[in-house]
Amino acid sequence: MEKTIVLQPEKCLGCRTCELICSFSRAKEFNPQKSAVSVISYDTAMLCVPIMCTQCEDAACAAICPVKAIARDEWGAMKIDEKKCIGCKMCISACPLGNMALDSGKVFKCTLCGGDPQCAKYCPSGAIEYKSASPSSLVKKKAIAEKFKEAFGEEAF
Repeated sequence: MEKTIVLQPEKCLGCRTCELICSFSRAKEFNPQKSAVSVISYDTAMLCVPIMCTQCEDAACAAICPVKAIARDEWGAMKIDEKKCIGCKMCISACPLGNMALDSGKVFKCTLCGGDPQCAKYCPSGAIEYKSASPSSLVKKKAIAEKFKEAFGEEAF
């Protein structure tokens, strides 16, 4: 069965451990700007939310890439072939959640760490989990998205 990242914002402490471990795993330095996960604080709602690529089924980033540098790997992650990437940033614009970034002229995003996501492994509160995709986890993802729509309005998405 395919696995997926499940976010539970109500558990997030805002510690940013996920940002640090991600940047260290991908860039060998503790630098949140090189992380594929960002923790956003919503002070009004008193909520911190880890934001990362949701590995969309119909990924807009892959569809818009003019050189077809983005494709799904064996772990279900949309992965960027750095040799093909020309740094045009069209995928960054196409991502509806803003979960892609640029580093040294190349685009990067969450790759699920080759099937062993470090953010989930080291999250102290369990706000980020990597588990089998099930109907209930998909329902939970949709429920969280609805909470955000209610809290911040449809125009935020």
